[in-house]
Amino acid sequence: MTTRRNFIKMAGLTGAAVMANPVDTFSNSIKQEKMDADIQNKWLDGSRLVVSVSMQFEAGGQPENAESPFPQNMQKGYRDFPAETWYEYGYKEGIPRMLDNWDKYGIKVTSHMVGSAVLKNPALAKEIVQRGHEAAAHGMNWSSEYAMSYDEEKKFIKDGVDAIKNVTGFTAVGYNANWLRRGENTIKILQELGFIYHIDDLSRDEPFIIQANKKDFVVVPYTIRCNDIVLIEGKNFSSDQFFNQVKAEFDQLYAESEFKRRQMSISFHDRIGGTPQMVKTVSELIIYMKKHKGVTFKRKDEIAKMTLEDKTSIRE
Repeated sequence: MTTRRNFIKMAGLTGAAVMANPVDTFSNSIKQEKMDADIQNKWLDGSRLVVSVSMQFEAGGQPENAESPFPQNMQKGYRDFPAETWYEYGYKEGIPRMLDNWDKYGIKVTSHMVGSAVLKNPALAKEIVQRGHEAAAHGMNWSSEYAMSYDEEKKFIKDGVDAIKNVTGFTAVGYNANWLRRGENTIKILQELGFIYHIDDLSRDEPFIIQANKKDFVVVPYTIRCNDIVLIEGKNFSSDQFFNQVKAEFDQLYAESEFKRRQMSISFHDRIGGTPQMVKTVSELIIYMKKHKGVTFKRKDEIAKMTLEDKTSIRE
């Protein structure tokens, strides 16, 4: 199969040599294309399709007026108790249940941790890391960074990193801004603070490299198509609908992965993805995916490091 990337390359070669021997030139180009594809289309470790799972650790760090499933008709000055308990579910039941499920299937995930949530539930944050999962930074709280000054944003990001480091011992190298809305200075600041990747980008289905302060910096793409906060909370999908949507995404990416490097991103939030019906649904998805040859599950820091090592990674 001729990929778009190699078709463009092949067309240039063919145009230069076609006058000499059109048949031989085309045949040689096809052979070269297949050789190039074998290199460019595989992950460095030989995986066919890499599945990257995110587990957001946010509950406990939400602001007083954070969105919830309940009508926002509370009078000012009064506490919204049901909304508070909805968030509490995330760290009391949701994450512990998901952690047991990841262990059941031998999967390591990336947990995007809000600094204030980590400080409120340090034992849980520490347990996530102790179980072999990546602790990635997710800001100090739910503030939007795009409106911050350079100095304000740098302190905001660093405070979140320090909270994670002090509690878990893990130094975060990956970042996720609140609702993906980074600012003009975010990537520059991340590189200065020692990060190697961020996920606030929806533009590809494989990781790629950009320049930050004239140094390589990885983008490990995110998606909202397989995200529980969008589908379950936002669109009121049932667990069956969630299963079908994610399965369809997987099936298409797996088919494409025969000819090009593909990554699948799935995201879960503590108070949503950790409910009983969702964990059962995720178990069924994992079992289905693991039946396919060449499918691996990786933390995002692993993906970023492999991308930096791979000379065939896309550069922008």
